Amino acid sequence: METGNAKRIALLAAALSSFLAPFMISAVNIAIPTIAARFHASAVEVSWFATAYLLTMSMFLVPFGRIADIHGRKRIFIYGMFVYTSSSLFAAFSVSASMLIAARVVEGIGAAMTVGTGVAILTSVYPPQERGRVLGINVAAVYLGLSFGPFIGGFITDYLGWREVFLLNVPLGALIMALVIWKLKGEWAGARGEKFDLAGAAVYSVMLVLIIYGLSLLGEDAAAGAALVAAGALAVVMFARREARVKHPVLDISLFRHNTIFAFSNIAALINYSATFAVTFLLSLYLQYIKGYGPFAAGLILVPQPLAMTVLSPFAGRLSDRIPPLYVASAGMALTTISLFSFIFLREGTALALIVADLVLLGVGFALFSSPNTNAIMSAVGKRFYGVAAGTVGTMRTIGQSVSMGVALSIFAVILGNRQIAVVTYPLLLKSVRISFIVFSAACFAGIFASLARGKE
Repeated sequence: METGNAKRIALLAAALSSFLAPFMISAVNIAIPTIAARFHASAVEVSWFATAYLLTMSMFLVPFGRIADIHGRKRIFIYGMFVYTSSSLFAAFSVSASMLIAARVVEGIGAAMTVGTGVAILTSVYPPQERGRVLGINVAAVYLGLSFGPFIGGFITDYLGWREVFLLNVPLGALIMALVIWKLKGEWAGARGEKFDLAGAAVYSVMLVLIIYGLSLLGEDAAAGAALVAAGALAVVMFARREARVKHPVLDISLFRHNTIFAFSNIAALINYSATFAVTFLLSLYLQYIKGYGPFAAGLILVPQPLAMTVLSPFAGRLSDRIPPLYVASAGMALTTISLFSFIFLREGTALALIVADLVLLGVGFALFSSPNTNAIMSAVGKRFYGVAAGTVGTMRTIGQSVSMGVALSIFAVILGNRQIAVVTYPLLLKSVRISFIVFSAACFAGIFASLARGKE
């Protein structure tokens, strides 16, 4: 049994690292126009400022989770934080767009080494009856990062400069490393001595690149995007067949074939993120174009959703320690479905109070779903799989986010085509937004049954 001090240090380190990754995504997104102007970046380079980080993190989450299970979760976490902090310093002093993109690639690798491993350390340190609470706090840290990123990133970019957004990572990263190195004693490696399946990891990474990049292209070039997704699907089959044969797979396929809770909890997570991630994008367009709000005002209106998630996630986690996650997460998915369904009826004259109330409901639903669902996934596997399970959670999130944006952009491409968004096309914009919410609410409704199918034990 770990001491109370070790538990607190593990929670603080994991929560801080979980805050950093989403914070940087949203903060850098705000700074991208300024960075693009500084480097006279092309449209392709601008898109890769954000994509390079997300894509690289997705590629390595599960492989590094497996490496952490073999060689030690604390060790990989420390290495990852060092890589993340160093690459942030490198990004801050970039002198060209290509140099910044390279730094973002390395930053994504560092994030992959820390985000999932931090969750695995928490699961290793805390007993089952306390996991829901601490995983809820960790999820709250993620939403806190998403909430504060645009405001802090925008403020720093306006008054200090975009380089300082990256420099902010350096002292925080150094603090987290110091905490773990000097205060967190012990090591956790549930699969120590097993071999790492390098070929399987390579196939896995290529598979994710094809799927996620293909999904990101659907709105721009449907044929190319669909071809890449199809190639990725073929790679999934190849990966599954290979992993079923090797002695020490990078991802044990039996976890999906014979572990109902693990399989359906991951499917539910994938559906949930696929149905909800594009909501901010859709409502941002609606609020700024249809309702006429400025960027800052639109951002303030959208804050209630992540704020509700932040406040309620620890409570939802504690609830899942007492009530089976089956019930808590499924109730959260149901509330999310109701919220998404309500957005189908958006009109030009929809009251702002109604939109805010709907966003709060969405935040409550997501909070009730996310941390209990993560608790279910982590508690469904043995100690030797904690790193892989945590990496799988992160991968479901990233793929879901890509699916969500891919679906929304594809609908926009069909309805709006190549037309620019202007007053004359506002009816088409509103139609695109409403159709998107029809698709997302239907998907989330199906997700309720995936969540219920996992069972109690």
